[in-house]
Amino acid sequence: MDSSLFAHRGHTLRTVRFSEPGRAYLLATTTHERTPVFNDWLLARLLINEMRQAHELKLVTSLVWVVMPDHFHWLDELGNTPVQALMQRIKSRSAIAINKASAEHNGKLWQRGFHDRALRREEDLQSVARYIVANPLRAELVKRIGDYPLWDSIWL
Repeated sequence: MDSSLFAHRGHTLRTVRFSEPGRAYLLATTTHERTPVFNDWLLARLLINEMRQAHELKLVTSLVWVVMPDHFHWLDELGNTPVQALMQRIKSRSAIAINKASAEHNGKLWQRGFHDRALRREEDLQSVARYIVANPLRAELVKRIGDYPLWDSIWL
């Protein structure tokens, strides 16, 4: 196949996402220009509140998440809401809450788009969860996972 066919429309390749209710998805997105918005614990809590609300509304079943200074990782089992709509909700509602709470962040909060990966049924969810919560260690933000306040897991 001629790869030049994709050169013109490469930006459209991921515009249609398949969402399967009940499947585990690893989701991630970054802040606009990778600004470390979530160094501010209170602003991070506003994002976390939106993630928890999605869980309480049964849009997802949250398995594990970590909020890093300029991005977040979230492993969940999808409810009946498509991945695209879920991420649009989280990004929109968190941006509104953060922009209201902070004079410094009164504009664009998130980069366009997001990363999503549907996990295969045979993948070990706990191994993926350990990888997610170890992000602050790999980024050398803390020396022990328990010292980082912005994560949660059902496997505690």
